[in-house]
Amino acid sequence: MSTVPQTTFDTRTKIVATVGPACRGEAKLTELVHAGVDVFRLNMAHATRDDHLEIVRWVRQISKTIGRPIALLADLAGPKIRLGELPNDLMELREGQQIRFIRGTTINGPNELTTTYEALVDELLVGNTVMLADGTVGMIVEEKGTDYAVCRVTQSGEIRSRQGVNLPGAKLSVSSMSDEDWQNAVWAAEVGIDFVSLSFVRSPVEVRLLKELLRTRGSKAKVVAKIEKPEALECLEAIVEATDCVMVARGDLGVEIDVAKMPMVQKQIVAMCHRYQRPVICATQMLDSMEQSKRPTRAEVTDVANAILDGCDATMLSGETAIGKYPRLAVEMMKRIAHATEVYFTGRAVLPQPDKLPEGLLPVTQAVVRGANAIGLELNAKLIVAASRSGMTALALSKMRGAVPTIGVSDSEATLRQMCLYWGVTPLAGVNAKDFLQITEHVSRWGLLQGRLKPGDKMVLVAGHGLGTGGHNMAIVHEVK
Repeated sequence: MSTVPQTTFDTRTKIVATVGPACRGEAKLTELVHAGVDVFRLNMAHATRDDHLEIVRWVRQISKTIGRPIALLADLAGPKIRLGELPNDLMELREGQQIRFIRGTTINGPNELTTTYEALVDELLVGNTVMLADGTVGMIVEEKGTDYAVCRVTQSGEIRSRQGVNLPGAKLSVSSMSDEDWQNAVWAAEVGIDFVSLSFVRSPVEVRLLKELLRTRGSKAKVVAKIEKPEALECLEAIVEATDCVMVARGDLGVEIDVAKMPMVQKQIVAMCHRYQRPVICATQMLDSMEQSKRPTRAEVTDVANAILDGCDATMLSGETAIGKYPRLAVEMMKRIAHATEVYFTGRAVLPQPDKLPEGLLPVTQAVVRGANAIGLELNAKLIVAASRSGMTALALSKMRGAVPTIGVSDSEATLRQMCLYWGVTPLAGVNAKDFLQITEHVSRWGLLQGRLKPGDKMVLVAGHGLGTGGHNMAIVHEVK
């Protein structure tokens, strides 16, 4: 009976880090890469496109210098509703207090608020809930007028200028992409961004529109659907099927739905992504206390571990790396938690097998991948090498959650960078992915130099559809010389 092979491996769960003032500059970004970052997130809601372009150049240079693919994710802001400017930038709201939302951008008196969403007053209904400041302040709409909506504060707290406004249960007509989002998506296509995320997705149509926009601009970027609205949960399967990747965006989602339901909703989303073989990122407040502290709370450590056990392919750091005091420590902690967690489940089939084929993955290739995974386990192989033009073979291996580490090779630099988000896949550049002999020689040399292989070790080479002469859906066992 086969057992889980005792082999050393890198952390399989990928780490996404948000770039901000705390980690700007080539030196600081390099530090985070060495700490374990696989993908850098550009928050398009902040800074200018010129600022983001500078980051793109830094990351591409770092990748070239260290000889390792690093991916970039452009996160479109979406129709985020924000408060207007407040007197002294701050307002204290007390339970029972009446607040009036007014049309326009100028506050005329005390207890008045404005927002960036012009149609808010029209679309609010009596009885609607309004949540401010990431859900820490709550209100209920009690009265409507032509140019105002009166709300009563049900949960007191402080609010600040430009903070987010959430309207759980309200049906808004606002488009999923603003003019600025469209311009940012075009920019992402032009500069070769690897992933573009769409905020506040409500239907698969929105995902397909962004895909079409990117394709017409010649971009190979994968679309990431951010699940943060109740409407998205109502058509979750259709959205997952339409998109390339998914983000469980717990910040706004935890305000838009009952926060007590958040853990089970996260599991539901991750399970659906696994069925459809979609990479899934878990985001928001994962190590939130590390913005100010060198150590996370025990609850945060447990949260990260549970996300990995749920089946997330990647975990994301937001404020921890963007504005926190200890960005490198946060990345290192995330990696430590992932490694400690993976030891207990990798290769033990704790997740159900995927049952839907993504576009571009043939049934024969899926079967060969399953077989290669079993062969690698049976022979105690040290590596499985996935050679693929599109990366679909590597993604299929990733979703098997096998015990044998996977190396991804491709002739496409874009494909190699996208592998940075695939759980358990280490993209390896600098190899001719059309020649089996060159692949085995290159990976063998790399593995021997890295101390991952020694003479006599076995590795399994898997070639996907249409890769090289005779390379149509093959699995080959190679012994290191």
